[in-house]
Amino acid sequence: MVKEINDIDFEKLVIKSTQPVLVDMWATWCVPCKMVAPVVEKLSGKYAGKVQFYKMDIDANPKTTASFRVMSIPTLLLFKNGKVADMVVGAVPERTLASHIDAIL
Repeated sequence: MVKEINDIDFEKLVIKSTQPVLVDMWATWCVPCKMVAPVVEKLSGKYAGKVQFYKMDIDANPKTTASFRVMSIPTLLLFKNGKVADMVVGAVPERTLASHIDAIL
């Protein structure tokens, strides 16, 4: 299950997580974001217990968006040990995103 996250919770839930984390940076007006959302949701089930999945509305959370220099959305940030281990920009197929997740596990 993909949970909403915000600027306030980001450090506690992402940076300090003991598991790898995927953060889907999106916005309500972004059509490609709506295309990738079901893929992220599906993968959250596949990787349950191994990877934490969150989504963050960039318009409501400018601090985190700016700190990771998110310029295009969707941007999927993959964190491991509190650091960005990989980044995927744009709507990508499920197998592509899964291969990025597998690479950080």
